[in-house]
Amino acid sequence: MTDPSPKAARRPGEQALAALGLGAPALSPADASPHAFPEGGRWRTEIPSCEGPEALAVVLKESSRLDVPIHRISQGSGIWMLTDAEITEMVEATEERDIELCLFTGPRGTWDIGGSTRTDSRGGGLRARGHDAVAGCLEDAIRATELGVKCLLVADEGVLWTLHRARVAGIIPADTTLKVSALIGPVNPAAYAVYEQLGGDSINVPSDLTLDHLTEIRRVSAAPMDMYIEAPDDLGGYVRMYEVAELIRRGAPLYLKFGLSKAPGIYPYGHHMRDVTLSTARERVRRGRLALDLLARHGADGDMAPLGSRLPGALQRFDIPS
Repeated sequence: MTDPSPKAARRPGEQALAALGLGAPALSPADASPHAFPEGGRWRTEIPSCEGPEALAVVLKESSRLDVPIHRISQGSGIWMLTDAEITEMVEATEERDIELCLFTGPRGTWDIGGSTRTDSRGGGLRARGHDAVAGCLEDAIRATELGVKCLLVADEGVLWTLHRARVAGIIPADTTLKVSALIGPVNPAAYAVYEQLGGDSINVPSDLTLDHLTEIRRVSAAPMDMYIEAPDDLGGYVRMYEVAELIRRGAPLYLKFGLSKAPGIYPYGHHMRDVTLSTARERVRRGRLALDLLARHGADGDMAPLGSRLPGALQRFDIPS
């Protein structure tokens, strides 16, 4: 636990606005998150949409050039879109830098034959349709963890619960972390708590949640939160870079995800998308540098979790029936 009282960090334009008689009300300690990561620190970083070894190499090179610390790198096309050799290459490259690699599990509704996802209601969404889709996700999870992957990205509540039960049963390693996708992210504290109970170790919320929504969630759950500081267009294209210090204050422990708006969709990735995938990978790292520079200018860049830390700490879970 950390002291939730406001730090000495300044808010954007604070002194100048106060001089003009336009100062903002003081921050309230009551709306700050009291939680932190288990190793200390209140925020980690994530570079998403890293679709293979070549894109990963670009991200790692650019992060070194721009001095952008990275805790996690995630992929969106799916484990099934990578060969064993490609997964192994990504595992080895991230292990060398002590970065967590997160790969997306299995079939999802928007890519299979079901028509409901193409209706105006988007019924079913990314969820795994039917027994075989759940089985495919579990197959992906077993394959990836056997190759050394330690974090799995999930877009279905049933798959999440199944994978949590699988790690408790020793089918996949007990220290495998399960990340809930932004594509099914909860939008209220009750739903957030359910995802934690189902086995979520880090839960991606939609980027349009208000600051008050984050405070409401933190009153019921300490599970790490993921949030796009800049969201892809298919998730709204929101750019909340200037709010990053307050997002941390309200939402900690928080993964800062550096997405990219005004960029083409690249899932499922193949070499026909190579140029745009590599250029957007490079720009995501640059966006991260811009956000970190903002934090530094406002004196709010402290409390980063140690590099190499990845576990979520003790969380609440539903009982598993015997």
